[in-house]
Amino acid sequence: MRRAYVEPVFVSGLAALILAGCQSNSESVPGDADDSRPWSTIAPDETVQASGTEPFWSVRVESGQMIYTAPDLPEGREIAVTRFAGRGGLSFSGERGGEVWTLAITQGACSDGMSDRSYPFTATLANGATTRQGCAWSAANPYRDAS
Repeated sequence: MRRAYVEPVFVSGLAALILAGCQSNSESVPGDADDSRPWSTIAPDETVQASGTEPFWSVRVESGQMIYTAPDLPEGREIAVTRFAGRGGLSFSGERGGEVWTLAITQGACSDGMSDRSYPFTATLANGATTRQGCAWSAANPYRDAS
């Protein structure tokens, strides 16, 4: 039952992103409304990492696999994912154990609130009814230490 609920929400959100890319002169669409190209700040072959606090979690996306780790799951959970580049960001989605997992990355300065690092992207990780917020980076777009 949970899957039937999550998938329509994800599909509706994905459809909204696609439609937003087709609109012009819209204040609600990120970036240049006349530019319909997908977001390309992170290359398709780049490894993406994201993490968050309260609760602590991290993911690494590489070669079509997302590995989720948390203090209660130090060995990690591997999820096969597909990549989608929209106008305002990037997402990786997959399913494991009947739950849909989606990592959304968007441009924007981010702080984890615990270190002096500044990250180039914000991250939202959703699985089932759980949504976590965090920061993201890649090798070509690294985090920066304040010092």
